[in-house]
Amino acid sequence: MLVYVVALIGAGVWAGRLSRRKGNAESTKGYFLAGRHMPVWAVTISTLATAQSAATFVAVPQDAYDGSLVYLSASIGSVLAGFILAVVFIPAYYRLGVSTPYQVLEKRFGNRARVATSVAYLFGRVFASGARLYIGAIPLTIALFGERTPSSLAVVLLAFTIFAILFTLRGGLESVIWTDVLQVCVYLGAGVAVLVFLWYSIPGSAGDVFKALSTGRSDGGSKLAIIDPGIDTSQSPWINFAAPFTLLTAVTGWTLLNLAALGTDQDLAQRLLTCKDAKSGARSAIASTLVGLPAVALFACIGLLLWVFCTQSQLMGRPTPEYVQGNTADMFMRVVLNEMPAWLVGLVLAGVLAAGPAGHNATLNSMASTLIADVYRPLRAGRSEAHYLFVGRWMVVGCGVILCVFAVLCAIWQAKSGENLISFVLGVMGFAYAGLLGVFLTALLTNRGTTTSAIAAMITGFVVVLLLQPLVIKPVMGAVFGVVRGAELAQTFTLASPWRLCIGVACACAVCMLPRGKAKDSLMKSTRG
Repeated sequence: MLVYVVALIGAGVWAGRLSRRKGNAESTKGYFLAGRHMPVWAVTISTLATAQSAATFVAVPQDAYDGSLVYLSASIGSVLAGFILAVVFIPAYYRLGVSTPYQVLEKRFGNRARVATSVAYLFGRVFASGARLYIGAIPLTIALFGERTPSSLAVVLLAFTIFAILFTLRGGLESVIWTDVLQVCVYLGAGVAVLVFLWYSIPGSAGDVFKALSTGRSDGGSKLAIIDPGIDTSQSPWINFAAPFTLLTAVTGWTLLNLAALGTDQDLAQRLLTCKDAKSGARSAIASTLVGLPAVALFACIGLLLWVFCTQSQLMGRPTPEYVQGNTADMFMRVVLNEMPAWLVGLVLAGVLAAGPAGHNATLNSMASTLIADVYRPLRAGRSEAHYLFVGRWMVVGCGVILCVFAVLCAIWQAKSGENLISFVLGVMGFAYAGLLGVFLTALLTNRGTTTSAIAAMITGFVVVLLLQPLVIKPVMGAVFGVVRGAELAQTFTLASPWRLCIGVACACAVCMLPRGKAKDSLMKSTRG
């Protein structure tokens, strides 16, 4: 742990000095866009670090432990989204010379639409990053306090927030990107070490392990399954709308989610705008989705071996350990603390820090940059760069406090939702992404829409996703159809988070495109012209 902390601080100091030598710490463009001189490989790794974070480190093993490898099929959507970004979104952003994606909408729908989308992004980022911060705090809470309680979780979240704020204030986005490179190496290295330890700790042969996994699911199916078509003609309806990870959701909902995350979310899009030109930004977008595949597979395989290690007493040649009980989200750290040597425990905790609080440096940077560029600067035009930079640093602090509060609320929300960690955190993103993506697709691909319809579309996307939430749809149907009948209908029409996002994006697009726009062409065509 000490080695990691020293290395992280050293990397931050080095990157901060590098940024100051280039003059990036003296202007908002340098502080928030790293002077647009970052290499493709560094941007790729930094984008990967932010896109995965603690959700990959903690939640993916839980999903494989409880089910199978079907979460890997969602990577099809991320790769498809990467190519769409490289062809449609990134070139348009660079041709327009914007520092945030929301400045694009100002050119299409006017300043009010830009401010509205910025606020929608900030709202959604609080949801998404707050959920991820909560997940990242789980392992360290168990390691420090032995159990997960609301009070112990709040203490760890507060420490995470202070760490992220102080680190973000040090050197801007360039410092964040370079330290992201170190953090990815640490948390992937920890993952590889855990995988190797679990594999050699299982006394049975490889054939025995695969045999146990081939029939290990609760329904008797294989835990090694990667593709679930999501269609069963023997049931009605044919499509399993309650399953979050199927081939259908991969090419629909998960493609839309990744498109929204990388193309409309400043937290990720900001990195792609730090490259020297559109081609470099496009290569970074594609590379980050491809590099993410083996990283996700690594932690999914850890989940499978954890299942063997914890539940297959006959294969392990010993009784099931006493700590194998309760929430499966805690199983990863329980095994680490009870079974692994001290050096590996330290490495895993360093990986948790790298994937958790340290990964939120860029989130605070992107939220503050959006507030400055899209909200504060238009309201307080004509001030000096030093003034905007000073206000931006205070906004970093404010955003950190808000994220910490929402992360505590996520602990309660997730417990009542009944979803596992990965489904919960991905579902939370849909609240803001539905409206944002609907407006961006309308602006880039059509010539329809007005300022009013764009704002209405963002509200529509949020409301539709909210109404489709399991915690909302059940009482609504109960009030309309009666308690018993409403509960039956709610169970029948349960929608997994990717389907909720699809419906939300479709409704937002329809609302945004309803009126005829003033533009002669779509934004993509007009910028090419």
